[in-house]
Amino acid sequence: MSIIDNRKAFHDYFIDERFEAGMVLEGWEVKAIRAGRAQIKESYVIVRDAQIYLIGMHISPLPSTSTHTKPDPTRTRKLLLHAEEISKLIGKVEQRGFTLVPLNLHYKNGRIKLELGLGRGKKQHDKRDTAQAKDWARERERLLKHDTRRAN
Repeated sequence: MSIIDNRKAFHDYFIDERFEAGMVLEGWEVKAIRAGRAQIKESYVIVRDAQIYLIGMHISPLPSTSTHTKPDPTRTRKLLLHAEEISKLIGKVEQRGFTLVPLNLHYKNGRIKLELGLGRGKKQHDKRDTAQAKDWARERERLLKHDTRRAN
């Protein structure tokens, strides 16, 4: 069940592979995400010290957050992956010029997971081609729907 999708990622990148990662979250962050107060549109994933981190994800704290904690909405959050997956991602990011992009936040067995993709950046003409293909698919569906109504 998806919580948040990053549609901008599919506009800006070709996604080659997808990985599912756990996240190190605090209690108030989990409550705020369950309330739908998270945003991953401007976030990105980096590799630092053989670990993978999510930077720029904004989680707005609930007004009922505990009084003894100071919530930081855009703190750096560590992602949890298997060691083999981390080494594979590090190799592809450093050698082949791929980028790690957060795609969506979802629930799995009651836990919040982040799906991240290994992406290659799109050039401007690629973005135009994608938009043109989407427009044609939409138009084709409309025409087919219209033709089936006349046949009856």
